[in-house]
Amino acid sequence: MRQRRIFHIAAILLLSISVAVQANHPDPASEGQDAKPRPPKTTLGVGLTLDQSGRLWLAKVEDQRLLVSRSDDEGKSFSNPIVVTPEPENISADGENRPKIAVARDGTVLLTWIQSLPQKYSGNVRFARSTDSGQTFSKPITLNDDGRVTSHRFDSLVIDGAGRVVVAWLDARDRDSAKEKNEEFSGVSIYTAQSSDNGASFGVNRSFQAHICECCRIALTWSKEGPVAFWRNIFGTNTRDFAIGNLDKGEMRRATVDEWQIDACPHNGGSIATDSKGQLHLVWFTNGKVRQGLFYKRFSGKWESQPLPIGDPATQANHASVIAEGKTILLTWREFDGRFYSAQLMHSNDGGVSWSEPQRLMESSGATDYPVPLIDGKKALIVWNTAAEGLRVLPFDRVVSAR
Repeated sequence: MRQRRIFHIAAILLLSISVAVQANHPDPASEGQDAKPRPPKTTLGVGLTLDQSGRLWLAKVEDQRLLVSRSDDEGKSFSNPIVVTPEPENISADGENRPKIAVARDGTVLLTWIQSLPQKYSGNVRFARSTDSGQTFSKPITLNDDGRVTSHRFDSLVIDGAGRVVVAWLDARDRDSAKEKNEEFSGVSIYTAQSSDNGASFGVNRSFQAHICECCRIALTWSKEGPVAFWRNIFGTNTRDFAIGNLDKGEMRRATVDEWQIDACPHNGGSIATDSKGQLHLVWFTNGKVRQGLFYKRFSGKWESQPLPIGDPATQANHASVIAEGKTILLTWREFDGRFYSAQLMHSNDGGVSWSEPQRLMESSGATDYPVPLIDGKKALIVWNTAAEGLRVLPFDRVVSAR
């Protein structure tokens, strides 16, 4: 027990060192217009989804181009990749900031990604779509409409399948405007762009919430009441806990009370999913005063469960994802034991009431992405991109339950 406590403390110290380094980053708004271009980063972050037929779709970045391919055999083989970006772009694909892909019921393929600009921390939210099953894609467009060279990053994409498309991202335009007026502004804002015709056109950008943590991903899900966002908010001076809100209704509530007070961005966003009963399932990381580590909880109306600890803090359990189908809920996350990264899984077949024991699915000794769970009415897949072994797809059929 004493040894486990020592490992737990060591893991927290490692995270604190990482956060301290991030806290020393210069303010994105202070970067000059003459900043030098940055070399492309390692691109292990991929976009993944299953369509109505159970085909696996993959969006990845190679040589500054976004490519899309699909698999009809659960990842054993993929079609020849189709180029989405005809001109080279410095595209973010580094874990918390990766391409997103979705397929509507009529087969329209939708993509968003972040085009990194030469000025540090600046970027554009980009979009393209295919109406011929991924054979060709529309010319990419920029969704942020403010015209500023500033931070538009950490996008998220969600669809209802029948025509509505919502894209949300972290946006620094409000902070830039406040600084121009010598006003205080903490964090950044959430902005959205919405379409009612499967991405053929988008309305003007809309501000949803100000004072958001600067570089933690936004998570989106489509509930019975419309699109719902889950994000790391800034409460008070610098308490960086999570909030949840309905993008249509404009409602917001505090989702976690961990009291993580830190003047830095942890680079550690949450994940959210909706099940067939309308329950919301959340997973997140914290190093707050109240609790530390990776946690899960579920919401049903005003009721919420108690936070459930996930994974082993001694091996840095982190960067979790949740997905739901019927009564089946899958949780995946990554751990590191000092030698190997591992992809971990827990599942529930009763809507999150009870859970399996954690399972170590795969391991890798090199750099890795975070494991991504995918599920539909027929199958469940865990996808993990690794530098050493490449893209790994593990079927997990036995956890799929009836609606």
